[in-house]
Amino acid sequence: MKKLYFLFSLLLLLGNKSLLAQSEGFLTGAVLNEKQQPAGFVNVAVLEATSAKVVTGAIADMDGRFQIKTPAAGKYLLKISGLGYTEFKTLTFEVTGASFIKDFGKIQVNSDTKVLAEVQVQTMRPTVVIEPDKMVVSVEGTALASGATAYEVLEKSPGVWVDQDGNLQLNGKAGVQVMINGKRSFLSGRELQSMLQGMSAENIKDLEIISNPSSRHDAEGASGIININLKKAQVAGMSGSAYAGYQYNSLSTYTSGGEIHHKSGKWNTSANLDFTRRMWYRDAELDRVFLNQDGSKSKYDQTAYEKSERIQPSLRIGTDYDLNDRHSIGIMARLNGGDNTTRFDSDSYLRNGNDLFIQAKNRTGEIYKGGTYNLHYVGKLDTLGTTLSADLDYVSISSETNSDINNFLQRADLSEPAENEQLQSDNPVAYNIYSAKVDFTKTIGKAKLETGAKASYVKSDNQLKFFELSDGVRIADLKRSNHFIYEENIYAAYANVSATLSKNITMQAGLRAEQTNSTGLLVTKNTENKRDYLNLFPSIFLQQKVNDNYQIGYKYSRRINRPNYQTLNPFIFYIDPYTYVKGNPDLKPQYVNSFEMTHTYKQRYNLIMSYAHTKDFMAEMPEQNPEDNTTVFQQQNVKDLKSATVTLVAPITISNKWQVNNNIITMYQEYTALSRGDVVVNDKVTTIIQSNHSFMLPKNFKLEVNGGYQSPAVFGLYSMKDQLWFDAGLKRSFMDDKLTLALNVTDIFKGRLMEIETNLNGNVNAINQYQGARSLRVNIRYRFNKGTKFETRKRNINLEELNRTGN
Repeated sequence: MKKLYFLFSLLLLLGNKSLLAQSEGFLTGAVLNEKQQPAGFVNVAVLEATSAKVVTGAIADMDGRFQIKTPAAGKYLLKISGLGYTEFKTLTFEVTGASFIKDFGKIQVNSDTKVLAEVQVQTMRPTVVIEPDKMVVSVEGTALASGATAYEVLEKSPGVWVDQDGNLQLNGKAGVQVMINGKRSFLSGRELQSMLQGMSAENIKDLEIISNPSSRHDAEGASGIININLKKAQVAGMSGSAYAGYQYNSLSTYTSGGEIHHKSGKWNTSANLDFTRRMWYRDAELDRVFLNQDGSKSKYDQTAYEKSERIQPSLRIGTDYDLNDRHSIGIMARLNGGDNTTRFDSDSYLRNGNDLFIQAKNRTGEIYKGGTYNLHYVGKLDTLGTTLSADLDYVSISSETNSDINNFLQRADLSEPAENEQLQSDNPVAYNIYSAKVDFTKTIGKAKLETGAKASYVKSDNQLKFFELSDGVRIADLKRSNHFIYEENIYAAYANVSATLSKNITMQAGLRAEQTNSTGLLVTKNTENKRDYLNLFPSIFLQQKVNDNYQIGYKYSRRINRPNYQTLNPFIFYIDPYTYVKGNPDLKPQYVNSFEMTHTYKQRYNLIMSYAHTKDFMAEMPEQNPEDNTTVFQQQNVKDLKSATVTLVAPITISNKWQVNNNIITMYQEYTALSRGDVVVNDKVTTIIQSNHSFMLPKNFKLEVNGGYQSPAVFGLYSMKDQLWFDAGLKRSFMDDKLTLALNVTDIFKGRLMEIETNLNGNVNAINQYQGARSLRVNIRYRFNKGTKFETRKRNINLEELNRTGN
């Protein structure tokens, strides 16, 4: 703890010292066109007011921003010019000395209609853009996004794929942290899937895929971060949209919702409401082989059908208030709920010489509700990029799950009477999370310093009340019932420096420290599991400009993935009489060291080479017991994961009406684990190819066709067979783009069949399943606005704890 206090004091000292570094004056501002969009790379010249002689100047960056060192005392004006814009001059201003500072704010220039009037260019923006610290995937306006969910868009993004349980992975590694507008989503596993499947992809502007985050971000997230940027209001006044959709995949799903934004004076308020009744199904076949000590084998064959209905309302509302031009405060609340019912039916045969037929009919109902609340402040302390921001967060999540487990067992030779087993369980869960953070940024010459600190507290209260039913009477089963309380404190501080080392090399380096104190209390046995550990997480990025057409980026970072709270819960959940899922209170965090080299050619083609070594990788392990033919699934620490990945991003513009985005990923993964004392190595070279074709057709139609192939792969101790899929989307706009209608077909040839297998010492666990990916979808959306465009303030908030709730 002393190390952490010392580091935090050092950060504050650096921040206070940097405040004294301001000695030179600057002229700053931002140049926008008549649509209030950045006028990038225009010329900004400083002229003497009397002679119109050019004294100094600069070229605005791609966002239209400029910064010019203050000239000698005197009277001046700015002249702004650029190809396609009419020349603009400001009013005269007077410089009083070398430390003189003037912020011109937003300067509007107009398009040169003489140049542009007869030119009409219709094209499509890039779908994938590589920036120095992230990959940006455009979603807004794409045909495949119409009627799709955020989850479906994510799983089609470069480097992202889905494991056997539907969890997202990035570049072959689990532990993706999902953020929304820079803020943690607070969910993981099934709950994260449910939330993303209830979010309309048409509300998404773009995705930021950050494989090596800087120290400013929480260290949580072994494989990186996916940040979902939602669309923001673009007009002062009132704007918004409403949508409705229908999907059929042998079951019917209905989606609806809307958004509204209002900007008036210093207030900027927005609200999003989504309501979904989503139907989901899974067909599965399961085959297990148990190797007995005498060399004989037992087999367990199962066919299963799972269907669920999820009713998911969600509301996100927030408002920002500008105290003045440099300071603003805001509040945000996200409320979501769920009423989920699931039915799981299976027919199984245990073949061991005296065959047993097992029919399981399980019914589960869950009521879920959650609230996320944020209070935010951001301030620009000067015109040179000095900012201070602070956030307070509170999250409350609760759920009540009730299960009815009905098992019918009958010997094939009828040698024993049939048995009916009836069980019930109640599983109430509650999470409370408190978090506070502060971030400070200061520009010093050509360098930028970022420092900050964060503290969070989490409490998870999880109960499992088990009952046996006898003549309709519930009898408490104390052996299967449990009560588990988990508490965790994390204290963090960081420092990050970005600087230009030479004309062609820029650098960013940082260090983050995180102190974790946790206690897991198993109330039913009065046993505690305490952990206290301090970790340092360095990161360093170098960007080298070899020439105008070729740049190289080098990245390194160390990160952590702590276990989900429910995974630490030692409860046993019953799927059928021979299949259980069990928590693991001894599960340790996993640590990853990631290295990456990015080659960029002509700002368009990218080759990304990376290597990562993960210690104590967390993976699901199936433990098969030949003595009673049971299988217990449990998250355990696999000894190591070594992963080497090569990613090629190669967009091709065939014409201004036909654009192709190609992404090819080849990765080698090697998992090393211990199974009953034996070292097991599971490795494979896997290739994932995705190609997306966008066509602009006559009469304002837009067509997109997406194809993908994944060769055989491994994950943990599982091996997966290859998959091939094709999707298509057609979109048409009406009424000056206010009304859009979209038709989509997904997994046209039903190629997303997942075939998985493990083989440990002759014990085989094989699963073939299809999760209803083939569907027909229709979506309609109407947009409205009344007002003028303005610049929205971007929040920079990040909370990480609740991604591990998994409740």
